Amino acid sequence: MQNLTYKILEKHLLKGKLEAGQPIEIKMDQTLTQDATGTMAYMQFEAMGVKKVKTELSVSYVDHNTLQNGFMNADDHAYLQSVASKYGVYFSKPGNGICHQVHLERFAKPGKTLIGSDSHTPTSSAMGCIAIGAGGLDVAKAMAGIGYRLTCPKVVEVKLTGTLAHGVSSKDIILKLLELLSVKGGVGKVFEYTGEGVKNLSVYQRATITNMGAELGATTSIFPSDEVTREFLKRQQRESDYIALSADEGCHYDETVEINLDELTPLAACPNSPDAIKNVSELAGMKVDQVAIGSCTNSGYEDLMKAAAILKGKKIAHNVSLVVSPGSRQVLMKLIENGTLATFVSCGARILECTCGPCIGMGQSPKSDSVSLRTFNRNFYGRSGTLSAGIYLVSPEVAAASAITGVITDPTTLEYADEFEKEQSYIDDSLIYAPSKDPENVEIVRGPNIKPLPVNTPMDSTIDKKVVIKLPDNITTDHIAPAGAKVLPYRSNIEKLSTFVFENNKPHFDEVCKENNGGIIVAGENYGQGSSREHAALAPMYLGIKAVLTKSFARIHLANLVNFGLLPLIFTDKSDYDKIDEMDELKIENVNSLYDSLDLIVENVTKNETYKVHAPISQEDIDILMAGGALNYIRNQQWSCNE
Repeated sequence: MQNLTYKILEKHLLKGKLEAGQPIEIKMDQTLTQDATGTMAYMQFEAMGVKKVKTELSVSYVDHNTLQNGFMNADDHAYLQSVASKYGVYFSKPGNGICHQVHLERFAKPGKTLIGSDSHTPTSSAMGCIAIGAGGLDVAKAMAGIGYRLTCPKVVEVKLTGTLAHGVSSKDIILKLLELLSVKGGVGKVFEYTGEGVKNLSVYQRATITNMGAELGATTSIFPSDEVTREFLKRQQRESDYIALSADEGCHYDETVEINLDELTPLAACPNSPDAIKNVSELAGMKVDQVAIGSCTNSGYEDLMKAAAILKGKKIAHNVSLVVSPGSRQVLMKLIENGTLATFVSCGARILECTCGPCIGMGQSPKSDSVSLRTFNRNFYGRSGTLSAGIYLVSPEVAAASAITGVITDPTTLEYADEFEKEQSYIDDSLIYAPSKDPENVEIVRGPNIKPLPVNTPMDSTIDKKVVIKLPDNITTDHIAPAGAKVLPYRSNIEKLSTFVFENNKPHFDEVCKENNGGIIVAGENYGQGSSREHAALAPMYLGIKAVLTKSFARIHLANLVNFGLLPLIFTDKSDYDKIDEMDELKIENVNSLYDSLDLIVENVTKNETYKVHAPISQEDIDILMAGGALNYIRNQQWSCNE
C-alpha cells in the first residue's frame, strides 16, 4: 500500500530507494521556465552542448519581466523565443499568462513529473502530478536528460473534512497550515491532501493550496486526480489526459494534520512573513490603502468571479487603489465574454496584464507607510518595492470586501452570491508557439545585456576568508538577490546583478566582497527560503563567496549553492553562531576530506576558536563542489567520455 506521492516517485525513480531522508534521483517528464530565471537556464542548457531537449514537454513562459522601460527585458524575450524554437521548447508569449496558471490549464497531467525554475511550480500538483520548483541549472539538466537529485521526502497527510463556509476560501486552508507549521515546517516533506473535504474543492482551489505549499518550504504538495480533475480537463478540451490517481487505503504517512473546513474562518498573513497569521476579524477596521487581486495564487476564473460577486454594483472606497491581474489570457477572455471585466472596471479597479506584476515587484508599489492587501503568496520585507509598507496576504473575498469598505473586512459579514456563472470551455493557444521544424536555420538572438555565463573555479583544499556578512533567521532569496523592476532586467547580466546583492541588509555588499577578495556568509535558520532563483547563489559566487555557514538551509537554495560550487555548512552546535562576528577570519582546512566525512572543523583565526560543522550534502554533491559547480562537473564528464 502506497501513498500517492510514492506511487508517482516510484514510476520515475532512476537511483536510490524510496526511504525518507535518503538521496534519490528521478526522471522528469516536463519542464517549465519563466523569463526572470529562464534566460540563465537556457544559457546553461546551451553550455551543455545538447542539440534538443530530451523531455516529453518543455515550455518557456514570459510573465515576470514585462515592464519594458529599456531594451533589456525585450531583448531577453527575443532570446527566449529564439532559443526555444531552436531547441525543441514551446514558447508562451508575453500576455498569454502566468506560467503556473497556463501550465495548469494547458499542460499539467496526472501522474507526470514536472520541474520548473520557479518555486511555485507545485501549483500544477493540484492536477495529481509531482511538480517541483528548482534552480534554473537543475531545470537545464532535466532538459538535457539528466535526472533530478533530491532527498526522498517524508509525506505528510493533510486530512480535510467538512465544507468551506460563506466567505471562507481555500486560501484560508493554506494560511491555517502555515499558522500550524511555520515557513520551515515543510522542509524535506510533501503535503498530500486526503479526506472527504477534498471532494468539495475545485482544481482552482486546490491550486491555491499547492501553490502556497512553497511557503512551508515543502518539496511539493499534491491532490489526488479524481472526478473534479476530470471535469477541469474536460473544460480544457483535454479529457484524454485524465487518469484516476489516489493513495491506497490504509497507506503509510509520516505525519497527519487534520483541518475541519467547517471551522475555518478568514485569515491573513501579516507583515513580513507568510506564517504571521491572524484572524481577519482581529484586524477588522484597519485602514487599507491598496488592494491587489491576482498572482499565480489567486488569478484563476473562480478566484476572480468570487471577487466580482462582492464588487458587483459597488464602488471602491475613495482611499483605496484596486488592481486586478487575471492569470491567463484564457481567463481574461472569459471575463470579457461574461461581462465580469465590466464589473471590475465599473467598480474602479485598474486592470493589469496577465502577468506576475506586483507580486514580483513589477509595478504597483504601495505608498509609504501604507497597508496593502494582496491575494499573493509572499509578503517578504521589501518585495513590494516599498520598504515601509505593511503587506497582508488574504483571499480574494477578503480583498474585494476590504476594497469596498476601505478597511480590512471579514467577508462572512457581507451578503453576496456564492454561486456564479459556470466556466465556459474557451481555448485559444495561438500565443503558444511550437518549436521550429528546421532548428538548424534558427538564429539565436542575443542582446547586449546578455553577458557570458560566469563559471566558478574548482574548490580549494583550504578556504581562508573573512565573514563579509552575518545574517539572522529566515533570510529569503529576496534579501540575497532582490526582485523588482530595478533589478530583474539584469538577470542575464550577473556582473550588474551582483551590485544589488544584500542591498537592503548591507549596502555596498559587493564592494566589501571585492575589498576582501570574496568571503564567507554566516546566517541563522532557514537561510535562502522563498524563490527558486539561482541568482541568489550565482551572484554571491561571482563576488567570491566560497562558503555559507548557517543553522539550516531552505531546500532549493541548498541545491543551488552546490550547483554553483559554494560550500554549504551547518553548525553542529547552533550556539556557535553567536560567537562569530562580521569580519572574523575563518579558515576551513582539508576540504577534500569531505569524501571521508561530511564533518569539518572551522577555525576562527580572529578569536582563536574552533567550531564543528556539517555539510548537509550527498556523496555525489562532493564531486560537483570540488569541480567548482555542476557546469564544470558536466563538462569534465563530457571531456572524459570524449577522450
